[in-house]
Amino acid sequence: MDGMASLYQSLCETHQLTHLTNDQLLQSLLQAEWENRQGRKQDRLVSAARFRYQASFQEIDYDASRHLDKNVMALLSDCAFIKKAENVLITGPTGVGKSFIASAIGHQACHQGYKVMYFNMQKLFQKLRIAKAEGTYIKELSRIEKQDLLILDDFGIHPIDATIRLELLEIIEDRHGKKSTLISSQLPVTKWYELFEDPTIADALMDRILYNTLRLDLKGESLRKKR
Repeated sequence: MDGMASLYQSLCETHQLTHLTNDQLLQSLLQAEWENRQGRKQDRLVSAARFRYQASFQEIDYDASRHLDKNVMALLSDCAFIKKAENVLITGPTGVGKSFIASAIGHQACHQGYKVMYFNMQKLFQKLRIAKAEGTYIKELSRIEKQDLLILDDFGIHPIDATIRLELLEIIEDRHGKKSTLISSQLPVTKWYELFEDPTIADALMDRILYNTLRLDLKGESLRKKR
């Protein structure tokens, strides 16, 4: 009961105990304990997600040149899209802040109690390759499937071979209509079909990825160059 203990000690040290009725004291102690547990839960969720950036919505730059749709951002900030199992797609040239916004959305989800996993695409499939070698592949897929929000960053930068295509299809299929997936990519959606080569898998993936999706198409020059 760390939250209760901390508040009680503070009340003793500041001589405020005598000013509270028993009911008020109990209510304050319970509130302090609840807030302490919520804070620790959020910290655990953020730590487990392994975000690329420590980011928040308050830090997002809404400069007009970025073409950030504030209506879509408002929908994302309350995380209602996760309850609806909607997907999010962020596209734009390198350096315009796609990964930062993805991280901000992920942090917001964690603060609302959702389970989130953040992956660079290449590292995800490296991890799955190792899991196959160690015999934990099914367990790893199951863990990914259970996340309320899966963030796949840097989609399409590296080649997508036949193995990765099938693994990606399996992940997306497991989550389709049940959980939310956020994908960020430098490539415009019109060029995604070329990534998959196999038209059957391309059709299946594109249909599931673009179904029920909120989209942000960022513009402008690299923020890193500006800085």
